Amino acid sequence: MIWRFPRPSPSLAAVLAEGFFSRLSFGMIGFTLPLFAYQLGMNMGAIGLLISLSVICEMALKPMAAPLADRFGAKSALTAAITLRGLVALLLGLAFAPWHLFAIRALHGASESLRDPAVNSLIAEHGGKKTLASAFAWYGTAKMVAGAAGRSMAGLLLTLSHADYTLVFLTAFCLSTLPLFAIPRFVRGGRWRKDTGPEGNDRTPDDRAGAASQGEAPLPAAGRRLFRQALGFGALATGTATMLGNLFPLLATQYAGLSEAEAGLVYLVSTLVILFAGPLFGWLSDNVSRKLVLSVRGLANGLSSVLYILFPHFWGVMAARIADDTGKAAYRPAWGELMARVANADQNRRARLMGYMGLAENVGETTGPLLAGFLWQTLGITAMLTVRAILAIITELYVLLVMKPFKAEEKPGEKPEEKENE
Repeated sequence: MIWRFPRPSPSLAAVLAEGFFSRLSFGMIGFTLPLFAYQLGMNMGAIGLLISLSVICEMALKPMAAPLADRFGAKSALTAAITLRGLVALLLGLAFAPWHLFAIRALHGASESLRDPAVNSLIAEHGGKKTLASAFAWYGTAKMVAGAAGRSMAGLLLTLSHADYTLVFLTAFCLSTLPLFAIPRFVRGGRWRKDTGPEGNDRTPDDRAGAASQGEAPLPAAGRRLFRQALGFGALATGTATMLGNLFPLLATQYAGLSEAEAGLVYLVSTLVILFAGPLFGWLSDNVSRKLVLSVRGLANGLSSVLYILFPHFWGVMAARIADDTGKAAYRPAWGELMARVANADQNRRARLMGYMGLAENVGETTGPLLAGFLWQTLGITAMLTVRAILAIITELYVLLVMKPFKAEEKPGEKPEEKENE
């Protein structure tokens, strides 16, 4: 079979552009914000809390924000979230006190709680039945490449402007508002109509009255089972993958003895690998085997931990980082496709289901680095990497032994719902 990617629809292309420019903007902010906070006199503990605050607020607000995307439509929710994110960048350019930064980060978390369910719902709607994994892979790749480019742009602007933080934040504001010109114009569907549900899901007045008085019909038993399994997989896989996220610079320089320049080179090479690997794994999941993609994810995460332990030098760290990012590239399309399969079973609550599964990801993103830092501090880096490898194996066993509906491969031309009814 020829490796060929289908041309995305205008709606999907607009969502991909939103992911690129939003992450480009917040890549700049992520690089600059700690430096700006330090200049304002904040200590390292306060800066750490500042960075984590947006995720904390996102987790707290997502169960309430995600249903809004179902009520008013994913397109409208995404437009509102983009507006809030632009406001975050603008306010950072006007901030001059530490409490300003904490308030702005809380607003950032509120925007993310609304944005993520809406984006995932739109990708599930426009990604195509046979190209869902590829759609999520391209979106994840666009975000990761844009994030790296944003950090580089921020460093360059700070150098050329002699640390003019306001210039960086205002540049990020301009970039973050660009999707506002694309989403309302090109995205189709995902909006609320009178006397209907989200566009494409017509509901009569009697249906709506019944839903209001009796609550929405529950998911079928198979759908509920897969939903619960997806929550566990999202927390385990994301937690394992993110354990070394913010600790990698310390691991590279303090444990492996790399210079800052060598650590930066490792980042650059791994980004180039992701640029190729993300779309490749999306295509493999859509056209060859989801089991293969999930197996690569688990094996890569475990292998990277072993390589860090056995080869603590430049080439060993390079190989481990490439293996680690290869696993992340394999995880994104598989996880996106799983979320879409679960949420598409109930399109009237698609964004809500996406939000809860995204919340499971947030749990992993929060607990993974905390666990890694605790283990490194108390037992040492070797113990931390060993535990990470064990967790990768546990996650793989969870996929193989528990998530049988997702592990199973459909036959060519066979619809999933037909298989479930057999």
